[in-house]
Amino acid sequence: MPDQTKTPHIAIVPGTAGGQAHIAGRRNKVRDIVFQHEHLGRQADEIASELDLGLAQVYAALAYYFDHRPEIESDIADRDAFIAAMRQRTVSLLSTKVADAANG
Repeated sequence: MPDQTKTPHIAIVPGTAGGQAHIAGRRNKVRDIVFQHEHLGRQADEIASELDLGLAQVYAALAYYFDHRPEIESDIADRDAFIAAMRQRTVSLLSTKVADAANG
């Protein structure tokens, strides 16, 4: 059963977008929209255009973020930690080729 948020643009549905807050009817996570806006400095209209969203959807995601900031920041930190762990465990093919070329 979907979690009822205070905006029709944001939904939390188990099994959709990892159970995280996302744009209703889409799989765009609030945290990903926030990351683009707050950490990469992208404007709302740029994000809307790139993701084929309405401006109201992007602004709803940002409003949800400001109402749930610690939770979303934690999600971003968890995602970044997961990516860092995967990079450590995965051998880069480019690094392997560069090392092979240097050695021989």
